[in-house]
Amino acid sequence: MIEASGQRQPLHAAQVMEFGALKISCERDGDVYAICPSGELDLSTAQHLQRELERLEALDPRSILLDLSGLTFIDSTGVRLLLSAHARSRDSDRLTMLRGSTAVERVLQLTGVADLLPFSD
Repeated sequence: MIEASGQRQPLHAAQVMEFGALKISCERDGDVYAICPSGELDLSTAQHLQRELERLEALDPRSILLDLSGLTFIDSTGVRLLLSAHARSRDSDRLTMLRGSTAVERVLQLTGVADLLPFSD
């Protein structure tokens, strides 16, 4: 959220945004932000999740949890988004991911990135 002064405001409660086949819910618990995309993460929707991740990263939280369990589909654009988010957080080690559905996990395994991403299992 942006105030009239142009300053970004942190999330104060759960926030849900819908972008066609992708829904993104965000929640804050202290200095930990959870982002839960659900539906399809692909070429037509990835920019929305990218924007939300970058917005939260700019708030400099201690931790960001990206919960992929609600995704039903991911394409190469979504895989690239996950890799980019991980690369941006590598120095701070603040990004953690929760695994997605069987279909999403299969794509991550087939593309060889499942072991590269910071999953908490």
